[in-house]
Amino acid sequence: QVQLVESGGGLVQAGGSLRLSCAASGRTFSNYAMGWFRQASGKEREFVAAISWSGGTISYADSVKGRFTISRDNAKNTVYLQMSSLKPEDTAVYYCAARVFHVEVTPTQYEYWGQGTQVTVSS
Repeated sequence: QVQLVESGGGLVQAGGSLRLSCAASGRTFSNYAMGWFRQASGKEREFVAAISWSGGTISYADSVKGRFTISRDNAKNTVYLQMSSLKPEDTAVYYCAARVFHVEVTPTQYEYWGQGTQVTVSS
């Protein structure tokens, strides 16, 4: 089992920045690819970014490329999502997720999920 706890969400004005963190516990964190997903009210959960166990493979949704940066610190069992130039359409609950080995963009490919953290971007 892997337990994931997100933090860092909040209310920010458009154009602002936030950094989300996801702390993992349980099994060896470095064995897992990590992803960030988001779900806006009334919409399906969508892929945001993902990073391989080594950090050597990173993938972003087109909607966040150039604005968001995913990173991980295996010594701290933590993955981060630095979000800049935030837009009102980035408003959602953000979830981190873990899966063994490779990066995937489909939510159903991830085995473990955190409880989510709310990000609200005001215009």
